[in-house]
Amino acid sequence: MVDPGSVVNVIKQARGRRAAPLILELDLADGLAEAPPADPVSALLSLRRTHLRDVLDGLRRARSDARVRALVVKIAGGVPLALAQELREAVTAVRAAGKHTVAWAETFGEGGRGSVPYYLATAFDTVWLQPSGEVGLTGVALEEPFLAGALEKAGVQPRFAKRHEYKTMANTFMETGYTPEHLESSQRLVDSLGEQLTAGIAAARGLPEDKVRDLTDRGPLLAGEALDEGLVDRLGYRDQVYADLRERFGAEAQLRFVTRYARATGLAKRLPTPGKHDGVALITGLGAIRLGRSGRGGPLPSQGPAMGSDTIGAAFRAAVRDERVKAIVFRVSSPGGSAVASDAIWREVALAREAGKPVIVSMGNVAASGGYYVAMGADTIVAQPGTITGSIGVVIGKPVVTGLLDRLGVGLGHVADGRHARMFSVTEDFTESEWERIDASLDAVYDQFTAKVAEGRGLTRERVHDLARGRVWTGADARDNGLVDELGGLDTALDLARKRAGLPADAPVRSFPHSSPLDRLRPPDSSEDRTAAAARFDGWGSLGGVAARLGLPAAGPLTLPGTWEIR
Repeated sequence: MVDPGSVVNVIKQARGRRAAPLILELDLADGLAEAPPADPVSALLSLRRTHLRDVLDGLRRARSDARVRALVVKIAGGVPLALAQELREAVTAVRAAGKHTVAWAETFGEGGRGSVPYYLATAFDTVWLQPSGEVGLTGVALEEPFLAGALEKAGVQPRFAKRHEYKTMANTFMETGYTPEHLESSQRLVDSLGEQLTAGIAAARGLPEDKVRDLTDRGPLLAGEALDEGLVDRLGYRDQVYADLRERFGAEAQLRFVTRYARATGLAKRLPTPGKHDGVALITGLGAIRLGRSGRGGPLPSQGPAMGSDTIGAAFRAAVRDERVKAIVFRVSSPGGSAVASDAIWREVALAREAGKPVIVSMGNVAASGGYYVAMGADTIVAQPGTITGSIGVVIGKPVVTGLLDRLGVGLGHVADGRHARMFSVTEDFTESEWERIDASLDAVYDQFTAKVAEGRGLTRERVHDLARGRVWTGADARDNGLVDELGGLDTALDLARKRAGLPADAPVRSFPHSSPLDRLRPPDSSEDRTAAAARFDGWGSLGGVAARLGLPAAGPLTLPGTWEIR
């Protein structure tokens, strides 16, 4: 027989847990993902990843929840600068709502690379550091390889053409060091990012900027030095951080991960309710841009996501058809890729606007080259100061490996039908007529790109050419030059979309396209069906295999070279 007293105690305990103060936790040791991956395999492999949208939703709800008393975050080095700035904004809003915020770290960059993690930590009320840790505040550096000398020794001749002098991907293969334009662009990037870190740290810690620069030049700093200089507030281990929180808010305070809190508190809003509720569509485009369906960027999950024009196009069409969608936020985090796929996505943005749906772009860590192409037609572009964007240009070419084959003693025969049948073969240099075709293609893509930038941004073609020529900008400089409208993150873009559509501040946000596991299995009904986009193509066309084997950006000619995560 059930003891009534035990039942009563269980009920009391449950009520006590519901009424107890909450301390929200966030662990950044594994980084922060923009969104769940599009393909099922990658989604399964990333089930335990923390997603930006969940964190932002949780922190937004926590601001008005009286139960939430504090936020404690373990800071690590896996968050790039633009996402760190997004988190800083959210944490600042939580502090403004009267919640206590604590950042702690075993170290801010053991052996260096701690500038961005420490910059993120300065947004909190209190910064804890393990006594054996360091503050690796050492500034910003950019290292770029130049392979021309190595390729020459190997018997490989790089054959590339570009539009224009700041489109630096070709320099990687054709130069032995910086060109003047490449150096100018890269130095300004580093300067802009350094200015942002210095200003943010100085304002948060109440220090003069000159003092922060002096400490940066002395870094990395030992824990005791960092404490003496006012960079951290307390030294201690994890148990001491949490003991301090429980002493402040009571032993009965409950710990809850921000993402779990967000899903639990948002469940009621996601349950079906009578009537239609107008809201905002959120479309997310991550990774290299290609024709076909979104998914992984290559055969291995480690190669990252890819933004497929079919998937993004289907999402826009579904949002346009949905009467409840009054505005669209397009989150873009991409270094670019296929020019044709980028143009197809640009067209869907234009059609959505023509249908009366405002489109607000929110740029992530990188939205450059093709990533800028897909964004430039929006009503408003929002970027973080540390976003890498621009790179309005194009490059195409191939490595010619006949010298390498000769050295290896490899003979190669060929037959062909057509004057340009071997145009993209790596065993033959371009002919004069083939160079004419390449130049025509480069001019056409660059002219189309810059013309659409001019139209979308309300700039003259001459001004766009000054800002384009392949040059990369930070979000801060892009805003000053008219390529970006506002500085901020995803929450800023969602708020702008609601205002533009005349929606209330709490209007719901729905991700597009909606796709269930069953949808992934069933055959599509038509080309308008969201499950129809199954084909995969390479952004380099016939050069795809060559690009993959020789380490070129396989996504295509509108690609930002290298890895652009400032950590």
